[in-house]
Amino acid sequence: MAKPTATSSEAEAPRKRVPRKAYEGELLRLQGELVQLQEWVRDTGSRIVVVFEGRDAAGKGGAIKRVTEHLNPRVARIVALPAPTERQRTQWYFQRYVEHLPAAGEIVLLDRSWYNRAGVERVMGFCTPEEYQRFLRQCPIFENLLVEDGIVLRKYWFSVSDHEQARRFAERASDPLKQWKLSPMDLESITRWDAYSQAKDDMLIHTDTEIAPWWVVEAEDKRAARLNMIHHLLSSIPWEPRARPRLALPDRPASSGYQRPPREIQRSVPDHAATLS
Repeated sequence: MAKPTATSSEAEAPRKRVPRKAYEGELLRLQGELVQLQEWVRDTGSRIVVVFEGRDAAGKGGAIKRVTEHLNPRVARIVALPAPTERQRTQWYFQRYVEHLPAAGEIVLLDRSWYNRAGVERVMGFCTPEEYQRFLRQCPIFENLLVEDGIVLRKYWFSVSDHEQARRFAERASDPLKQWKLSPMDLESITRWDAYSQAKDDMLIHTDTEIAPWWVVEAEDKRAARLNMIHHLLSSIPWEPRARPRLALPDRPASSGYQRPPREIQRSVPDHAATLS
């Protein structure tokens, strides 16, 4: 029997993985530019929102971690909202996301976003068909309003094949440090692959606009996905390096004669590190 022909970007042949040394070198360079972007955002009062969506285990969290690794958490913050409360379920759908939008000089990275309604909520039946259709109508308008008000909006979809997703799920299940990443909802996505595929395709049809386009990140290779996503973010924003004034460290003044209390009267953390030798 002939094998089925791949029909989507999530079924492409695996590519050669980016070598670790090349990956680490380029990642560090890009992270240096992210720090400069941060300074430009702070100096100009710009507002940036970056949406991270995609399949479960597609690598969104790892990409977000690399983006923020060297950034000031007072400037760049991650928003990962839990399930809505009973009160929030009675609000306008976009309302609880609005309060997390950036003020001047801030970057917000959304680990999942208002697109929950177009994905998980639709597939799992957590919203009504009427609520889903309302979302598809209102979402482009909502995003147009954000962009019109001056917010820089970038939307990334991390794409991964069913085989690679299954491999990552198995890795998480066997690794005590990663088991927390595997939820019953993740396992449910295995049996609903086609439903999530259709939900994603319908979402793109309605919300991939000229003003707020979607950018697909091929994520079979996590290293390549991180580099490609960060490089695109940096190249899609017209930022400029900001020269920071050099800070001169002052000389420490001579002691005034103050006598500190004995260290023995303080509680000290036991020296666990000394036991490792």
